[in-house]
Amino acid sequence: MLGHALGTSEVTRISACRACGARELAPVISLGHTPLANALLTADAAETRERLYPLEVVRCEACSLVQLTVSVSPEILFRRYPYQTSFSDAFVRHARDSVEELLATLSWHGDRLAVEIASNDGYLLQFYRDAGIPVLGIEPAENIAKVAQDRGIETITQFFGRDLGAQLAAQGRRADVVHANNVLAHVPDLNGVLAGIRSLLKADGLAAIETPWLCDMVDRIEFDTIYHEHLYYFSLTALVTIFAAQGLRIVDVRHLDVHGGSLRVFAQRDDAASTVPAEAGDRVRQLLAAENEWGVAQEIRYARFADDVTQLKGKLMELLRSLRAQGRSIAAYGASAKGTTLLSYCGLTRADIEYVVDRSTIKQGMLTPGTRLPIEAPAKLLERMPDYVLLLVWNFADEVIAQQSEYRRRGGRFIIPLPDPKIV
Repeated sequence: MLGHALGTSEVTRISACRACGARELAPVISLGHTPLANALLTADAAETRERLYPLEVVRCEACSLVQLTVSVSPEILFRRYPYQTSFSDAFVRHARDSVEELLATLSWHGDRLAVEIASNDGYLLQFYRDAGIPVLGIEPAENIAKVAQDRGIETITQFFGRDLGAQLAAQGRRADVVHANNVLAHVPDLNGVLAGIRSLLKADGLAAIETPWLCDMVDRIEFDTIYHEHLYYFSLTALVTIFAAQGLRIVDVRHLDVHGGSLRVFAQRDDAASTVPAEAGDRVRQLLAAENEWGVAQEIRYARFADDVTQLKGKLMELLRSLRAQGRSIAAYGASAKGTTLLSYCGLTRADIEYVVDRSTIKQGMLTPGTRLPIEAPAKLLERMPDYVLLLVWNFADEVIAQQSEYRRRGGRFIIPLPDPKIV
């Protein structure tokens, strides 16, 4: 059972940009009404009425920030959370590499401290701890924070913002480095989080922040990156403006392949002497110029994206239903947030997808939001040998396909849904 939730106290619709306050908001795309992407159901709640929320994207014409039109309360989204980062071997390696780079380049003087905002299960901070650097995690999801605490990672179970940043600084707990991986997109009070980071940084401290990149999302038609936890879809153009308004200066940027294409930006307090090489500033200027040429402020760029999404949906539905008409069985891999968006927007049901498998033991035995597909352990693929598996976590395609080599050896095939549906 599904029902719309707009108008309830848990939902706020914006009338102005969350960052700069401008009221000129241009439409980008609407994906209809969808359930919350990580609101998994227990098996005995199959008949529970689920709420649907509008999933609409707009662009601020003043600062170029692309964002959702509605916010769902963080208390609903994040206090209990089913995503545990350590289940992804690839992302743990990614975190280790990032830490090793900063261990080698930062000065690490005085009372050393590495902090991560939205630190999940300690997947990243463990590498600082193992190198002898004191760590502090900040993770509002109580169930996930406990996993980190049990692993010996000091973790505060609060939402991070202006007040907590100032409080920690007043206690003398200022950081050499503050990580924020894939969290800025999640916070309604973006300005408060950035102000809190500025307070938390030492005078020469460095913030290392990763977020999916708007330009990759648009170019690769990654519409399933859009869900209610992701309030923002960042360009470097928007980030530079937003950071500057909170006293932070972006001093370097890297383009990463992770999560379908991301940016890692490095920022310092605006009153700090720069500690990065000159070529870092060149990278910032070059990417800003590239975004301008790409059309980050041009309406036509986003209109094409909306058209591309519609066409992609048609192609994927045609492929899946053609296979089903031939009597082929189809399962899915990855009970992910992006999977919820893809399944919901495409209108897929149990008639199309029989079940989903996922490595996360937290998710196994649950049902997917909206579509209510049972979530099984990956071993189910070898037990039942579906003809095809729709790869909902396409951003980890190499990792998943390598793990499922035996399924492929027996004749199983994967469907990668975007940017153009293909069978591998």
